Order: sequence, then C-alpha cells, then structure tokens
Amino acid sequence: MFNSDFFTFLKPKNELENLPSEKNSGNNRPYIPEALLIKCPECKKMMLASDLAENNRVCIHCNHHFRMSARERIAITADKESFVEMNGEMTSKNIIGFPDYTWKLANAKNRSNENEAVVTGICTIKGYKTVLFVMDASFMMGSMGTVTGEKITRAFEYATENRLPVVGFTVSGGARMQEGILSLMQMAKTSGAVKRHSDEGLLYITVLTDPTTGGVTASFAMEGDIILSEPHALIAFAGPRVIEQTIRQKLPKDFQSAEFLQSKGFVDTIVSRAKMKEVLGKLLMMHGYENTFARKLTDEVSQQNTAEEESAE
Repeated sequence: MFNSDFFTFLKPKNELENLPSEKNSGNNRPYIPEALLIKCPECKKMMLASDLAENNRVCIHCNHHFRMSARERIAITADKESFVEMNGEMTSKNIIGFPDYTWKLANAKNRSNENEAVVTGICTIKGYKTVLFVMDASFMMGSMGTVTGEKITRAFEYATENRLPVVGFTVSGGARMQEGILSLMQMAKTSGAVKRHSDEGLLYITVLTDPTTGGVTASFAMEGDIILSEPHALIAFAGPRVIEQTIRQKLPKDFQSAEFLQSKGFVDTIVSRAKMKEVLGKLLMMHGYENTFARKLTDEVSQQNTAEEESAE
C-alpha cells in the first residue's frame, strides 16, 4: 500500500512564478532577476543587460565605460573573423611556491575562461594587418606575471620580425605579487621588446582602459608611440588610496583620471569605445601601412581588366 510518509514531491521553484507570500504580500513590485538589469556605478541608473551589451558595455544614460573581457574587446576591434590567436596554450604556474596561488590560478581560469591575463594574436583592423594584445581584468585583475610578460614580448618580437604595427589594450592592477621578483622582471623584458620594435621604425599604439596601474603603467603601457585612453580610466603607478595613506593628504578631484593625464601630456587623446576602431584604422593608414582590403580590391580589378583585355584580343 502506498505510504505518503516516505515520499515528498516538490515542484521546482521558479521565482518568476511564485505567488507573494504572507511575509511580502504588501510588496507589489515584480521579481526581476539580477541578470536582466544592471546598475551603472556612475549615474546609478538601471538598464537592461541586453541594452548594455548592444552598446558595447557603455552606459546608455551617462556614457560610463564598463570593463570588458579580452574576447569582447577583440570582437569589436578586429575585423570579423580576422583574429588568429598566438601562444594561447601558455599558462602560469606556482613557480615560487606561493601559498594558495595554484588555487587562485585555477579560479581565475574558471572565471575568465582564459589561460592567462592577456590574449595575443594577429588580426586586421579596418583592413590593416596588426599584432594585437588585449589584457583581461577578470583574470586576477590583469596582473602581470611571467607568462603575461612572455606573451607580450613574443607578440612584439613577431611584429618586429614581420614589420607589423602593434596595438595593445591595457588593464591591470600591476605586477603579480605571487610571482615575486620574476613578475617585476617582466617590466624590463617587455620594455626591451618594445625598444627593438621601435628601433625598426614600427608603430606601437597603446589604449589605456580602466584601471591601468602598477608595473604595467611603469613599462609597456606608457611606452607607445601614440597613447590613447578610454574616458575616465584610472591610470596610475600607485593608486589614489595608496598615495593618500602615504602622504596623508587628500588628492585633487579626478586625480589620475585619463582626462587629468591628458591635460598633463601623458595621454595623447581620449577616444570613446564606439569610435576606437575607426580611430585605430586612421592612425594605421596615416603611418603608411598596407591595407589588405584595398590590395585585395586592386588585385580583383587588375584581374578583371586582364581578363577583359584577353577577351578583346
């Protein structure tokens, strides 16, 4: 005989379909999952997550630039299906036996779906073949470890060997403390690669995004021939809180913002995310690099003219 005491049948909960309980029956506001709405940290207004995504993660109310993953930025910067990744298999290891670092690396990989804090590769931007590197804040806040520095160094070496420009998007909390002095050594290594690239007369454009700090700022981030920045990005060696705690003084408003640095000559110009690809394309064109789109069109016209001449004969 069936005994209901041994079985409990529960309907799966769906908060969108739940009726108001006695406890919250006075609250007539509908339940909205957090994933649907996002609050802007700047203007405090709410917006649909889909609207934010369609607007390249820029607030539709105040133009605040949210952080992006490396893959999201590559998708809006490189020409469609042109990006080919380099050294994507390289991963960091706990080389000095720092406590819990192995666990933190595994956690960073799961959260970011990346093997390291930077993605490097070759692509075309508005038809101009370019070496591109993009840092990712979701991997240990874009901190620079030995593999990060190695991947960026290899990107510059490839660009130097093949006479290509480099475009780099930076976002970082600085050198990765879990790798000690080996992390700090990447400042010199990447700077040397930048110098060799520059000695060949090749172009390097850096795009600073929020935040770019520490050893990254003190090395390859500020070594570009042209330094661009997204609006209101924090750009510093030591962050404002660290400086205030050291000198025990209140810093000026907007200190270390992109706009402040532009006024002091450290940033050439500030470019909104919506216009970044167009600006990069114009800079590559102005520096005399070959446009693969234009070359392809010229080749097609030349082949067509040749075919017409042969048919006329």
